[in-house]
Amino acid sequence: MKKTLGLLLLAACTCAGAVTKTIDLPSDGVFLKPSPLPGYAKAQAQCVACHSAEYMAYQPVNAPRGYWENMVKRMQQVFKAPVNDADMPDIIDYLVKTYGNEQGK
Repeated sequence: MKKTLGLLLLAACTCAGAVTKTIDLPSDGVFLKPSPLPGYAKAQAQCVACHSAEYMAYQPVNAPRGYWENMVKRMQQVFKAPVNDADMPDIIDYLVKTYGNEQGK
């Protein structure tokens, strides 16, 4: 019991001295390329909520559908991005047709 009480007091003291820090990030100068594809709105809601659209722009322009599919799955599974499973096909379709090797198709 004494050990638990001691840990609680230590935690309370540590938190009491905590200071909230803020940082100012530069505004994002790169935006997703507009598209009538349904994945465009879904990518705006689910992809650039976490990172800049610049990330997509710097991917290889010859990247095939499998590349984009793996990237979206990696974001979801490894980085825990809040990408809905049901939205993944639309997002991948938008990415490969806008930034990958299916541009203009």
